[in-house]
Amino acid sequence: MNIVFVASEGVPFAKTGGLADVAGALPRAVAELGHATCLFLPCYRKVWDSKRDLAATGLTLRIPVGSSTVLGHVFEARLPDSDVPVYLIDEPGYFDREGLYGHLGHDFEDNCERFVFFQRAVLEATAALNLRPDVFHCNDWQTGLIPLYLRSLYKDTPGLESAGSLFTIHNLAYQGLFWHWDVPVTGLDWGYFNHRALEFHGKLSFMKAGLVFADMLTTVSPTYAREIQTQVQGAGLDGLLRDRRDDLRGIVNGIEERSWSPRNEAMLAERYDVETVSKGKAACKAWLQKHAGLPVRPDVPLFAQIGRLDPQKGWDLLAEVAERLLAHDVQLIVLGTGHPKYHNLLEALVHRHPGKVWAHLGFSDDLAHQIEAGADVFLMPSLFEPCGLNQLYSLAHGTVPVVHATGGLVDTVVDVNPQTIADGRATGFIFHEPTSNALWRTLERVLDVWGDRKTWARLVRSGMSTDWSWKQSAGRYVDLYREIQRRRRPQLAQTLSEDPVLP
Repeated sequence: MNIVFVASEGVPFAKTGGLADVAGALPRAVAELGHATCLFLPCYRKVWDSKRDLAATGLTLRIPVGSSTVLGHVFEARLPDSDVPVYLIDEPGYFDREGLYGHLGHDFEDNCERFVFFQRAVLEATAALNLRPDVFHCNDWQTGLIPLYLRSLYKDTPGLESAGSLFTIHNLAYQGLFWHWDVPVTGLDWGYFNHRALEFHGKLSFMKAGLVFADMLTTVSPTYAREIQTQVQGAGLDGLLRDRRDDLRGIVNGIEERSWSPRNEAMLAERYDVETVSKGKAACKAWLQKHAGLPVRPDVPLFAQIGRLDPQKGWDLLAEVAERLLAHDVQLIVLGTGHPKYHNLLEALVHRHPGKVWAHLGFSDDLAHQIEAGADVFLMPSLFEPCGLNQLYSLAHGTVPVVHATGGLVDTVVDVNPQTIADGRATGFIFHEPTSNALWRTLERVLDVWGDRKTWARLVRSGMSTDWSWKQSAGRYVDLYREIQRRRRPQLAQTLSEDPVLP
């Protein structure tokens, strides 16, 4: 099969979140299973700043955006350690900016135009490059119009006539909502602006377009697939998702073993695997403590948190339990940036607990790896988490995760209890109620088990022995691509001119 992946960010070219990790890894994993793949991304300023090797394809695009025609160009690169092509859509007026989607906490006002241009450019470039895809794999709202474009404006375009579409929801909370007068910008008929298609509470919704028009839908864990069909986490789209439940699958993300395995990471003080974890992790912990200016003590549990300092990540819960935790003989390291109130909280904790707390209020990829390898416990009390990757990175590094029972967290961590310890399945600690008391009771369990060194060692080895590589998840995606082909085959000779959602 020939699969064209489309995303708004992808490692190592541009990243703001987990979507980039998926977009940078899944096309390569599918290619390793014997299929042709490529990836389309916008050519942001970050791409040029990274000094990646980009080759001009010589292709110039003339893309209708509303009443204007916008010129774009296509550059080509490769995903690292692979032959998978990456096609970068370049238009400096849209993409030569400081941020990907906004700046200083505010979305760019022309995001509708920017991503209409990107999506139509992807389709035009796919046809011009004669890629002839079997399936477009679209990701999040920035690509949500592509399934509809395939059924409307591009249904007769040579090379695209038989292409199906898969739409993956990475986070339903971000929907790509724009005022209704932006409908002409898309080039689509006003007839699509109705409650069964693009309209969402009076606004134009790119996310809804993907949910309605894609052949099949996925999200990034089985639990999140169930959660988004409820009013609590459905973000107003739960009814639509329940209607499409037979087409919706939950597939847990994988991790890129080339990048996130302690036996491969050159930035670690000492590389290790499940057989050498005791010695290797001790060396990484000592390096991390020294780097952070904390006492180098193997006996003290070192807690860590990496990521956005944001309420969604459970930081209000962490704020409420921090003093109780630090009253014990523990250490805490935090890497991240976000809301100023959490910056202030961490600065105060560092001041009140010298020798116990260290915070790096920024981001460093090398330091993220070093923290995962050197910490004993990873804190991930997210209020919701579609999949989560840090708990998977933690398991791979023998760092025991503490997670809230939501989304992919509950799908990937096995809670400590007498039965799971006895049968060797336990890999971490889960709390069920999103309250500080529930989190604190779980942290008390962590401290108790830490005192039992044999049980802790079993937890570490169980986590490291679990396979969360992309290979299994990629196989499930391949099954879905085949299912989309099977569904579309009887329809290939039929016209799509009479679309059922038009009034």
